Amino acid sequence: MAFTDTSEKGFQKKIVKELVEKNRFVESVSTDFDKEFCINPNQLWEFIKNSQPDAYEMIQRKGKRSFLVRLDEKLRKLGVIEVLRKGVKHFDKTIELFYRQPASSYNAKDKKKYDSNIFSVTQELVYSNDNPNRLDLTIFVSGLPIITCELKNPLSGQTVHNGIRQYQNDRDPKEKIFSFSRCMVHFAADTELVFMTTQLNKKKTFFMPFNKGLNEGRPSGNFGAGNPINPDGLKTHYLWEEILTKDSLANIIDKFAQVVEETDEDTKKTKRMMIFPRYHQITAVRQILAHAKKNGVGNKYLIQHSAGSGKSKSIAWLAHQLHGLFDTSGENHLFDSVIVITDRIVLDKQLSEDIKQFSPKRGIVEHITSDGGSKTSNLQEALANRKKVIICTVQTFPFLLNEMGEMPVMNFGIIIDEAHSGQSGQTSSKMNAVLADKDEEDEDIPQEKSLEDKINDLIESRKMITNGSYFAFTATPKNKTLETFGVKSDETYEDENGEVKSKFYAYHVYSMKQAIEEEFILDVLKNYTTYSSFYKLIKAVEDNPEFDTKQAQKKLRAYVEGHEFAIAEKSKIMLDHFHRDVKQLINGEAKAMVVTKSIISAIKYKQAFDDYLKEIKSPYKSVLAFSGKKVYKGVEYDEVSMNSFSSYKTDIPKNFNKSENRFLIVADKYQTGFDQPLLHTMYVDKKLSDVQAVQTLSRLNRAKKPYKKDTFVLDFFNKTEDIQEAFKPYYTATILSEETNPNKLNDLVDNLETFDVYNEYNVEDFFGKYVDGAERTQLDPIIDRSGEFFKNDLTKDQQIEFKNNAKSFLRVYSYLGKILDFKNQDWEKLFWYLKYLVPKLFIERSEDLADGILESIDMDSYRPSKEGTENIDLVAEPGEVRGIPVEVGGGQSEPELDTLENILGAFNQRFGDIDWTDTDKVRQILTEQLPAEMKANKEIMDAIQHSDKQNAKISSDKKLEELMQQYLFSQTEIFKKFTTDKDFQRRYKEFVFDTLIDANKQTGINP
Repeated sequence: MAFTDTSEKGFQKKIVKELVEKNRFVESVSTDFDKEFCINPNQLWEFIKNSQPDAYEMIQRKGKRSFLVRLDEKLRKLGVIEVLRKGVKHFDKTIELFYRQPASSYNAKDKKKYDSNIFSVTQELVYSNDNPNRLDLTIFVSGLPIITCELKNPLSGQTVHNGIRQYQNDRDPKEKIFSFSRCMVHFAADTELVFMTTQLNKKKTFFMPFNKGLNEGRPSGNFGAGNPINPDGLKTHYLWEEILTKDSLANIIDKFAQVVEETDEDTKKTKRMMIFPRYHQITAVRQILAHAKKNGVGNKYLIQHSAGSGKSKSIAWLAHQLHGLFDTSGENHLFDSVIVITDRIVLDKQLSEDIKQFSPKRGIVEHITSDGGSKTSNLQEALANRKKVIICTVQTFPFLLNEMGEMPVMNFGIIIDEAHSGQSGQTSSKMNAVLADKDEEDEDIPQEKSLEDKINDLIESRKMITNGSYFAFTATPKNKTLETFGVKSDETYEDENGEVKSKFYAYHVYSMKQAIEEEFILDVLKNYTTYSSFYKLIKAVEDNPEFDTKQAQKKLRAYVEGHEFAIAEKSKIMLDHFHRDVKQLINGEAKAMVVTKSIISAIKYKQAFDDYLKEIKSPYKSVLAFSGKKVYKGVEYDEVSMNSFSSYKTDIPKNFNKSENRFLIVADKYQTGFDQPLLHTMYVDKKLSDVQAVQTLSRLNRAKKPYKKDTFVLDFFNKTEDIQEAFKPYYTATILSEETNPNKLNDLVDNLETFDVYNEYNVEDFFGKYVDGAERTQLDPIIDRSGEFFKNDLTKDQQIEFKNNAKSFLRVYSYLGKILDFKNQDWEKLFWYLKYLVPKLFIERSEDLADGILESIDMDSYRPSKEGTENIDLVAEPGEVRGIPVEVGGGQSEPELDTLENILGAFNQRFGDIDWTDTDKVRQILTEQLPAEMKANKEIMDAIQHSDKQNAKISSDKKLEELMQQYLFSQTEIFKKFTTDKDFQRRYKEFVFDTLIDANKQTGINP
């Protein structure tokens, strides 16, 4: 009876059989391996002899050992990838060691060369003379080892983690085969999981997951780490069936694997790293290329890759392979040039460097900088010189397009990094107009264009170009992004109104969930701590005026939360928490970000932080970041004046990287696109919602192995359920629930026409003059008449409704105009009319029925209180975002007037202080009894008289904690509050100590 071989050796043999029988590998044996030179010399000589007989004859004449010494030196200096790609110069010849797979199937000569490559696999390779260790599998190209594998079998009690430990403990990095870049990658694999590393460093060796993820059956699926069940075999089948095949490895050697350099801008030290693509990177790029090759130019791809996915490198690999991509005929390149647009100013340089380092040739990458007025000519020159890859920021792009001349017929690949804003507004229209395919015959013979021709040109310039394909990368796709670039589902559904609708989803997903589970990023929703603020406001005037309740409540809360005392209290909580729980983390380098609601708030926090840091004699400093200048209390502030940097001027990231700068206080700035792995904690005092919440909190998620193990958020403003709701759509795969119905625009137009602000003649007259370049003196009177009617003939509610609908039409048409497959000239004309009319529509501001309330009140007390720390859990299922909102609200709501006393009563009831069971008794104990006992203690009073303030405070706090023990049973409520609420305890200790200081001063002796 023949039983199935379920051993580790059986697993090993299965892989070898697959490679040999299906992928034309040669199986060699361990004794073929030359340990001195770390090669299989027989295969090396066979490859050179068959592919380059002249070179082989020269090597024989000059001596084979001479060549092996030369080869060994180049492998040591350059690494195996560089040697395979460029060969080795030896005397008067270049010895090729690898032939690329030809991009075109019509290139028979190159195909023959490619077929001469020898791919081989060796089992149980003994690689050293110093120890008997064996490698389960080693893969060679032309006799040069490129991959090693340790295989394990869970059925035998050994898993992939045993293989990882084997590399870490039993494989010496000093051995030639394990030296830096001598091999591309080292795999540890079992039948369930695969991990990889590109550099051995004993116990510090970092292995990365190389798994598919549980996202089979898109758009549904778990989207977590691991591998799905394979109905036809083992879970890790893709390793030998997809990755280790001859064509795949040749592609990786040629297009993906690379030694790159990173320079530390502070130390100027350069570090070399071997890069091998992760599974989602290589599959995303390959799937996109295969689809583009098959379907040609004019398609859109949305790639939803989480933070921690290595997005810059994925973009670099895609960019360089797009410009060399042939169509299915094998005769023509699909794209003449690839344009990479990023809106991440901070990461622009990093992305540019990645793309340049992965460039197979010099001179094919052009980085259009943000400097001066030479941007336009730079882009013109780059396109004229047929630069293959052009990189620029979305902020730079409009300037580059302003004065561009006529373009030749070209096809473009347009890669958009962080696609939220890369395709919006005027920039999109300009880009589409410039890059659009033009009719050369029409260009040669100038013709007078009719009004219809002009309007059709405008509509076409608004649409996404047909002579280009879009590749949009984002971690958090918004509804517009999904509908613009996403894949439209073939399945439809009926909504509650019976309308047939479709959903949109990303072309490729590497989810936040998978990135967290694979430990490339940290889960920022763990250790989420919320605070509630309690305050009491009192009247500061004798009379009792009336105010609008809604406006008043809003003003009162903003007043309290922005009050200097409140910010000082919250700052103390933040700084005490940081010094107690955070400063020692990440090997003593942990940093924190403070997210504020406005520049004024950020300035107040900066001042409060600096004061308290000085008071507690902290060695740390705070950094403030905001754009522009701001006047507060008659003083003009900016980043330079508030930070006083000694170097780098206003370069916030560089300065924040310094060890003493631990707190970054921000107002909008650096809440997106800012990477600082040392950020551990975030203090939030601002409303966060939707994608902004995800992007802001995700500043914390960058891993810093091995020291950064978690993150912490302390939130004074938001509830955990609101944060959970914001993250839900972006945790796995994001799906757009419905497409935008163009008929909504018809409804908006119908609504706008009922107000008679404009008529068809106004619109036609204005548009005709506008596209013919008429003077403003001819245009303004047309829209001014509409403006006058709006001002004099509409009620305030009608004005609000008309203007809101007009703005909605502009917003929705500007977006839909890019993707609609039909032309509506009336919509285009109305768009331009309303575009210039809306800025002239002024609505008289509503009377501020809460004006003066802040001058009528004082803050009696303010107390922030910790609600609790929890882990916010998310469900592992695709999240949906709603379609583009088209309908808008109507007029204004009726004010609700009430007296100041009643408004303050309702406010204090909502945000009031602790509700003690016996308020009078508690107050008597806390404000009289306990302070009196402290004053009666001679030891404490002597300390206050004769010690410095800091030591006296320590003695006072310690004694107070002892006295509080007496209330363990008699006043449980007080004891519990004191021992569990650290902020209450801190404030009460300060109150008691201040009382003792005042008592001491009254004796005439100052401490």
